[in-house]
Amino acid sequence: MKKYKDIAGDGGSNIVGQVEAQQARLRSRLAAVRRIVAVVSGKGGVGKSSVAANLAAAFALSGWRVGVLDADLNGPSIAKMLGIRGRVLSIGADGVEPPLSALGVKAMSMDLLLPGDATPLTWAATTQAESHTWRGTMEANALREFLSDTAWGALDVLILDLPPGTDRLVTVASLVPALEGAVLVTIPSEVSHLIVKKSITVARDTSVPVLGLVENMAGYACPDCGGVNPLFSGPGGASLAAEFDIPFLGAVPFDPRMAAAADRGVAFVAAAAESPAARALIAVAAALRAALEPAGSA
Repeated sequence: MKKYKDIAGDGGSNIVGQVEAQQARLRSRLAAVRRIVAVVSGKGGVGKSSVAANLAAAFALSGWRVGVLDADLNGPSIAKMLGIRGRVLSIGADGVEPPLSALGVKAMSMDLLLPGDATPLTWAATTQAESHTWRGTMEANALREFLSDTAWGALDVLILDLPPGTDRLVTVASLVPALEGAVLVTIPSEVSHLIVKKSITVARDTSVPVLGLVENMAGYACPDCGGVNPLFSGPGGASLAAEFDIPFLGAVPFDPRMAAAADRGVAFVAAAAESPAARALIAVAAALRAALEPAGSA
């Protein structure tokens, strides 16, 4: 059996040419996308995907043409939150047509390709050790295909919902040179702040602008009384943002109705627009839009 070291060059596969051609398709595909923004947490469990989905909905409500790529291949949730889970993908003359949410948000997710609820994404390899070795490369290839093969069309903003892990931003930055910047999501917890600090460092090391910090679950929004009660007494997101001299986009309280809306595939910012959490999310979207406007006209 031949090993990789026994093969001269690329073994006739022209893999370099294939990747270059795909990168060219990616650049052409994204040429009509005016802004690309990554939503990052570094740490799981902070409600990053919920924030991403509601930011997309808020942008759509404000009149922007919006797309969302669920870059979490192993734990995709955007399709469920946007109400498009189970949609059958169709291939048109220009590529794979992304399903539309009720508000017109275009979305692509690995969840739309997996056959069932309990089906995990597995990487084919001779041994599990080889699977782990190739996983990072396979994830990058899969994201490149999602970006280059999806018919995104003309968009005002494409939101990339990244999985947990500070290394994911490096991968995306290498695939999307035109990345406008990153939005960091944290919760008022020292553990979360510890990981977010690493994400800020990674963003700066890769020259990805940090567009701002969102503090999720900042207090409890009482559905019955309409008030917001604090849950943590430690330093909040505003202090963290000030420490690293990055914009603080806002604090979003925890509201159990937001999780219920996500389960139903309904945009919380539209279904409960007057709630404290929805108002906070809409304000975050407005602040982020204001930061992005200099990149192009409204």
